[in-house]
Amino acid sequence: MKHLLTIVKYLLLLSISGALMWYAVRGQDLSRIGHYIATANYFWLTLTLTLSALGYFSRAYRWQMQLNASQTPAPYWAVYHAMMVGYLANLVLPRMGEVIRCSVLRRTSGVPVQVALGTVVTERVIDVLVLLGLITSLLLLDFNTFWNFVTVQVLGGRYETLARNRTPLLIAAIIGGVLLLATGYALFRNLERLRQNAFFNKGVLFVKGLLAGVFSILKMENKGVFLLHTLFTWGVYYLMDYLAFFCFPETYNLDMKAGLAVLTFGAFGMAAPVAGGIGPFHVMVQGILLVYGVSKEAGIAYALVVHGAQTLLVVLMGGISFVAVAAADKRSLLTEAEALADEPLTSEL
Repeated sequence: MKHLLTIVKYLLLLSISGALMWYAVRGQDLSRIGHYIATANYFWLTLTLTLSALGYFSRAYRWQMQLNASQTPAPYWAVYHAMMVGYLANLVLPRMGEVIRCSVLRRTSGVPVQVALGTVVTERVIDVLVLLGLITSLLLLDFNTFWNFVTVQVLGGRYETLARNRTPLLIAAIIGGVLLLATGYALFRNLERLRQNAFFNKGVLFVKGLLAGVFSILKMENKGVFLLHTLFTWGVYYLMDYLAFFCFPETYNLDMKAGLAVLTFGAFGMAAPVAGGIGPFHVMVQGILLVYGVSKEAGIAYALVVHGAQTLLVVLMGGISFVAVAAADKRSLLTEAEALADEPLTSEL
């Protein structure tokens, strides 16, 4: 039954991706989209892929710094391969890549899953903070574009209706607050009983390991280097989106503020719980480019080319890492077998 529910969940997420992709291309001239893709200047795309590969190497080094600070060091290439296998898994299993890469690292380097997962949670928190900074920058640099996107593309012109009638939003907020308080009170009242539960205690140990990974950044010696790699990673993301403008005539003259907008809203699309951000990324990028005067056909062509190229890069780099991890795991099994074979046979009487 559990496996059936899992299959149904992923089929549902896949159908959501398909529906969003249909929404992005419905009513458009498909031949025109194909023409944009076929005549794109792929020199700039190749340059963005080179930068993207450097960004993955930098991100792996940053993760290794977190693991070292959490007293669970691992070799760089083991960290890198585990990370890329996780990214590869995210193309098929939404949001499971984080758990899978921690599991791979445990097999290859013995890092506890909960500690590794804690460092990944820290990564995500940092990414969220950077994203909030990007949104703030976009608001300061180009507020009108941001507001037009939210009110027209996201709310679909329903902003005025929501502004006039705030009662449903207020009721939803009150219900959510009451449920949160009731849950907290119930847990507090039954805390002693929960402490006698073996499953609860295992959960507490897992959370402690998770927090050890989360707070590993506070014990880091070279915080400046960590910050530098964080800025470099997001700088690469920005250049990938901005340089890709030069692939198409309709986006060629867009400025750097437009690149910031595409990065910001594209990141929201990639964060959606669907395989590889397929669908949400394309809708968000097409929508923000539409605000900048780019046609829907050119916007979806841009999103398809950028996302498609990044997906192929992850498949290539992640596939190589998967083979490397499988080979390393096989070697470890062979080493264990050889060690057992060398042990003298003993018998007990």
